Amino acid sequence: MHAEDEMHDEILPLLPDPDDGAPWQAPALREQRLYELCRRDEAGEERAHYEYLRAVAVEGLYRPVTLPAAEGSEGAAPLTIMTLEDGRRVVPAYTVGVLPRPHPEVVYEFTTLGGLDALWPDDVDILLVNGGTPCARWFLADGDEREVWRDLHAELYEPDGTCDRVETRWTGAPEDEAVLRGLACGAHLCYANGDAWNTLNWHGAGYANEAEGLSDDWGVEDRDDWLRTQERLLRCEVSAWQWHFVLDVRNLLARETRNARIDPVAWRDHVETAFRAQAGEAEAADLDAHVSVLRELVGEVMRYEARFRADALLPPDGYVRSVAAWDLGRASMVARRGRGARYATQAELRDAVERAGHGARAAYGSWAEFSAGYVLGRCLHFDEETFGDWYTTVLEAHRVLMTHPESPWATIPLH
Repeated sequence: MHAEDEMHDEILPLLPDPDDGAPWQAPALREQRLYELCRRDEAGEERAHYEYLRAVAVEGLYRPVTLPAAEGSEGAAPLTIMTLEDGRRVVPAYTVGVLPRPHPEVVYEFTTLGGLDALWPDDVDILLVNGGTPCARWFLADGDEREVWRDLHAELYEPDGTCDRVETRWTGAPEDEAVLRGLACGAHLCYANGDAWNTLNWHGAGYANEAEGLSDDWGVEDRDDWLRTQERLLRCEVSAWQWHFVLDVRNLLARETRNARIDPVAWRDHVETAFRAQAGEAEAADLDAHVSVLRELVGEVMRYEARFRADALLPPDGYVRSVAAWDLGRASMVARRGRGARYATQAELRDAVERAGHGARAAYGSWAEFSAGYVLGRCLHFDEETFGDWYTTVLEAHRVLMTHPESPWATIPLH
């Protein structure tokens, strides 16, 4: 726990029914569906209880664990058990939409019905899903019931089954436009992971998975690593300097000539001239090698942009002015994952996403331009002009994010 992090009493979810008897406003579509199933179950519909369990099998659950127990457990810490007044023992678990803001001493681990079964103690009687909320349901945990869990897990759970979708929180989202704008910078990654884009109450894929992901993807092993990586992303220092260099030269030419259509030969020549002027006394062989790479990069960018225009990722006369979005989009997500792994405080998360939003506003005129810059950065990093999955998947995400009514880019203006 970091001394500057905020202690609070919101350890387990508590979302009471409205006092006036009005329908409950669920935090997201997932919980709304579970709430409706609860009402149908209470009305005596036989299959509603089972359909609730099937929905849980698809989506997975989050279970509370004390931070000391979670650290180093790789997600396999023992289940937290509560004892009721009548002596029955209960394991609480929750869907992601009802989870409270992160706590310095308690984390939430992602699990599935199969995962719960594997850890289940023989002397625990009940699984309580979404306790403390209007979409709560109890499930017995005897041998026959847990066999149903195993069957449903095998039938319904897919590790990537909830990816590639727009997920929006209907309640509990921040109201500050600057914060929402910074969160919207992570739209591509939120879509790919199926994460809610508009929440600071970040639990992601669960504590252990968030820490593992930061380690595998970014080499981040602790708070200091996260702080360094986060700062480099916000300064757009992680993406290759060559990309920024060639685009900056074209932007300068476009301003000087007042013409967006820059001749490829002139662009390459100006790139070479500008680089040689900056390089100064470097060895001729090194200079020539760098110049060759930069001139080839101009052609690569142009070929990607031609494909982008053909796919309507860019307008017919459009081009990419900056790849800052590739770093800023990832900065928005790394900030959240740092919070999920407890490397970042809530204040640091908020500050980081606000800075990402400010950077996006400075670099782009619209979310469509931001998205094209992100796609180009991703392709230059991974795709090697194959126009394979690294391109096609993010192109599909772009199309959804530009048209879905609950997309972050339809919700919060860039300017």
